[in-house]
This record gives sequence, structure tokens and C-alpha cells, in this order.
Amino acid sequence: MHVRFQRLPLLDESIGESRLVPISAVLASAGLYATLPSRFVAGPSAGVFSVARWFVPAVTVVLLAALVASVPEKGLARAFGLVGHRLHVERRVLALSVIALLSAANAAAIVLLVHLLVNGAQAEASLLLRAGIHMWCLNVLVFALWFWELDGGGPVIRLRGGSRGRDFLFPQQADPSVAAPNWRPLFVDYLYVSFTNATAFSPTDTMPLTRWAKMLMLLESAASLVLALMVAARAVNILK
Repeated sequence: MHVRFQRLPLLDESIGESRLVPISAVLASAGLYATLPSRFVAGPSAGVFSVARWFVPAVTVVLLAALVASVPEKGLARAFGLVGHRLHVERRVLALSVIALLSAANAAAIVLLVHLLVNGAQAEASLLLRAGIHMWCLNVLVFALWFWELDGGGPVIRLRGGSRGRDFLFPQQADPSVAAPNWRPLFVDYLYVSFTNATAFSPTDTMPLTRWAKMLMLLESAASLVLALMVAARAVNILK
């Protein structure tokens, strides 16, 4: 007797690309936050942070599990008849909630770190550098998720060729002759945009077209600049 196992396809037909990459980005973000060194936090905030660094990843995993379980035409979504526009809206709310939770947690950690440094709190250089690297990487991942989820109404709308205009202009869109026919950005393209924006503190080859896209890029650049100036400078002074 042969038993046939049904393997979950890597390609999500609802978004037209593998869902493993954005899921990995979410899990990596939760892992980065959970493994932040707790000793860089001093005073009354230490207890709150000790709880948050495990609460935030746990809630993230729960929301992500609900998102994966509700893949259209698969598993629980098909069992409960959750298909069509209603399911798309519910999944989008879940996705945005996951990104918002991680973004808020990282923003609070950055503010706390800057507050401690400004007020002269004592810290080891290695802890500062480790915390700064974790927050910077988390910053890149969460903004890549924001760009991917919001540009043009999201990956589902972009795949269907909806009427919403572009929020980002990629080089392949500005000059179709350099791209394959029907080219469209995938998550890795937005990850590249987020990484270059965080390192150059400005757009590189991809331009933001709408105000919200510009504001998101501004916030990412500002957070990266603060981490570079405050954490790196303080760590160098301690090492001296």
C-alpha cells in the first residue's frame, strides 16, 4: 500500500510568489526581538522589557499561524468556507497587525535605548553593539514587510493588476526594456529597497511616489541614523 502525502506548495497562488520568504522575515524579526540583550535595559523599564521580549514574539507567532492556516482554498479556510473578498480582508488585517506589532516593539526598544544613552546609563560596548545590530536588522525587515504589504494595495491587488496606482517606482517599471514581460516586484525587491534605504539614508534606485511611501522611508532612515549615531558612537567611546 502506498501512502501519498500532499505537500504544501511553495507558490501561493493568491499572491503569485512564495510565502516562505515573508514568513521567514516575520519569524526572523520575532527572533531578533526575543534575543535582544536584556542587560542593556536599566531601571524600572527592565521588568517591562523582560516581559515584552517574550510576549511580542509569542503573539506574533500566534497571528502568523492564523494567517498561514487561512490560506485561500487550503486547510481551515476551505473547511470553514472562508473564501473570497471576506477572507482577503481578514488576512490583510492579520498581516498588518503582525507588522504593526513588530514595528511598535522595535520602535519602543529604540526609544528606550536612546533614552538610556542620553541619560548616561552605564553599558558594555558589546551589549550596545549587539542591541544596535538587532534593532537595525529588525528595522530593515519590518519596513520591507510594510513596503511589500502596502505598495499598490498589497501583493494580491498587484497580482490581479488592480486599478490602484504605484507607490514605488522600480527601475524595471520605469524602463520595461530592461525587464521580462509582465515584471512585478516580489518581497525580495522590497527587502532590497529597505536595506539600501537603511544604509544610504535615502532612496537609491527605487523612488517613492506617494506621501505615505516617502514618510515610511523617512522613518526607516531616521531610525537607522539614530542607531548609527547613538549606539556606534557610544560603543566606540566605551571601547576607548
